[in-house]
Amino acid sequence: MSAINITPLGFAAGAQVTGVDLRKPLSNEDHSRIHEAWLEHIVLVFPEQDLTPEQQIEFSRRFGVLDAHESQAPSTLHPDHREILVLTNKMVGGKKSGTYNSGRNWHTDLSYTSRPAKGAVLHCKEKPPVGGDTMWSNLYLALETLTPPIRGLIENLEALHDVSMIRGIEQRDPADVAEMKRRNPPVIHPVVRTHPETGRKSLLVNQRIRRFLGMSDEESQSLLAMLNAHATSPEFVYRHRWSLGDVVMWDNRCSCHVALGDFDQTKPRVMFRCSLEGEIETGRFADNAAGADRESMLQAVAAVS
Repeated sequence: MSAINITPLGFAAGAQVTGVDLRKPLSNEDHSRIHEAWLEHIVLVFPEQDLTPEQQIEFSRRFGVLDAHESQAPSTLHPDHREILVLTNKMVGGKKSGTYNSGRNWHTDLSYTSRPAKGAVLHCKEKPPVGGDTMWSNLYLALETLTPPIRGLIENLEALHDVSMIRGIEQRDPADVAEMKRRNPPVIHPVVRTHPETGRKSLLVNQRIRRFLGMSDEESQSLLAMLNAHATSPEFVYRHRWSLGDVVMWDNRCSCHVALGDFDQTKPRVMFRCSLEGEIETGRFADNAAGADRESMLQAVAAVS
């Protein structure tokens, strides 16, 4: 019988998983228990793990196909294991890492690609003495608690996701930024999506959306601000305070998250991340996704009045 214990950490999301050593291959029974808990709690925390890159990759692969990181700058990947994105504030090659300020606004991983990640497995390798927390929000609850008129408004709405909306991207090396933009042209996703395993609907909104299709910039920004504020309300959020060796996996298909800069930036923070490739392409590249121009709309109304 499996020795795994699942202990909830929050109302909206988060559970701790003990009784399993991730350095060893998972039995089918343990894999099944973890998978069920993952779908239920969205964020799973495995404390006191000490994984090699190979062990992290092997564990991650039990839950899906690993992303090849074609959307990322090669300099941000582990030198020996392309499956691992290195999130670090340390200097790399005499300059700031391309990930030194990653994740500083609310986002759903790889929503700026046509195939957002299925999930991710993040391993804490180094951490500052205090701070450096990460927060996740349950986007099932965010959608389900909207009023019927707002749900009706957004049910068939689409949004333009843009890699240039990453907070602090302009502070990175210009060559790295240009390469990220080249690899990731703006992409369109539905605002409401259906989870391929649970069948539940959730919001797909975050702070890397530029506008909603068919709306003016003013309308888009007002609606987006309201939806983002609602989606990240405290009652939907689990906040994780990292300990060295923590492994955290999350379901990217029904959540968004943010990495807080609430720590001494001279202290190292190093995380290894494996991303799970999305099962299906839910987005399409934006050939002409300009928002409705307010002046043009006014002229059109004047022409028929």
